[in-house]
Amino acid sequence: MTHVERVVLLDDDGASIGAAEKGGVHHGDTPLHLAFSCYVFDPAGGRVLVTRRALSKRTWPGTWTNSFCGHPQPFENIADAVARRASHELGMELTGLRLALPDFRYRAIDASGIVENEICPVYIATATTDPLPHPDEVMDLEWVSPKDLLAAARATPWAFSPWMVEQLELLSLLEPEFARELPAEPALEGQP
Repeated sequence: MTHVERVVLLDDDGASIGAAEKGGVHHGDTPLHLAFSCYVFDPAGGRVLVTRRALSKRTWPGTWTNSFCGHPQPFENIADAVARRASHELGMELTGLRLALPDFRYRAIDASGIVENEICPVYIATATTDPLPHPDEVMDLEWVSPKDLLAAARATPWAFSPWMVEQLELLSLLEPEFARELPAEPALEGQP
């Protein structure tokens, strides 16, 4: 028997009003529901993992986005949902999970006409294992400096998921990891 994923439906104030099958809730008039986003840093804390959504994804296929996203199941603790999705999408274990943007909310329309309509708390965590991406979820990944990621999202927002573009602007104002300069690479002997 296969497991049917469900999402938590929300009223406009963010209170739970029920649940629905994930596959049937995303369409041209998607009801408001609960999700989450997570940004995973390398153990040294200098680079963040960005992923490119698999071409088989129903919305934003082939688009670069944050490390991973997901939907908590009804009655599932969001921290447990983050761990579950990190394992499923990226084959990763995380540490130091913390809530960075508790009230993030967005609505966006994919080129296919499917609407995302989510209250989507944003988390930051640190990788304890290397990523082993699930091919149905992730087609590519890259570790990048947060500053370079923010610059790229500002220069070419169409190349990234709309939620990540919005989240990065907020994170750059609130989270030191997203605003700091990385130390310069040491010059090789004889190099300027």
